[in-house]
Amino acid sequence: MDSTNHLFTVLTQIAAPALLTNASSVLALNTANRFGRVVDRSRAVAAGLRGIAPDSIDYGLWQRQLDRLKQRGKLLMRAQTGLYLAIGTFVGTALFAVLGSMVLERAPGAATALGIVGIVLGFLATGSLLFACVLIARETRLALAGLQDDVTAFGDPRPTPPPGLETR
Repeated sequence: MDSTNHLFTVLTQIAAPALLTNASSVLALNTANRFGRVVDRSRAVAAGLRGIAPDSIDYGLWQRQLDRLKQRGKLLMRAQTGLYLAIGTFVGTALFAVLGSMVLERAPGAATALGIVGIVLGFLATGSLLFACVLIARETRLALAGLQDDVTAFGDPRPTPPPGLETR
């Protein structure tokens, strides 16, 4: 194999893991932001609970919100762990692809072993990314359930249109 073809083969082998590393990083940043919003909201709800009598109807609503926020925080932390694992293993996949291509002509057996490790890391990375996405989807459903509770308890926040301007 000439050196130009070999170079393009190596670049092709590292392109997918590099692209998936970038995508995982963006998702990790978004997940960290979501976690920060959950923490802020949890603090606000906990502070609000301190001012409500435990036997009040509102207390139960606020406690349910706080419990749901705790669940969301746990899901997001697990998702973040999965995303970090995915990022690290995608980087490892690319690294093993490069190492395997470097030793391909001098040590074909070592190149095969490095390729197998790279493939295993790629599967682990993809599984971690999928796992994190499932957790984020579950967290989103909990967030929607919290919003539905808010709307049910406090009424629909949309303003009532003037007579004659109702939407159909």
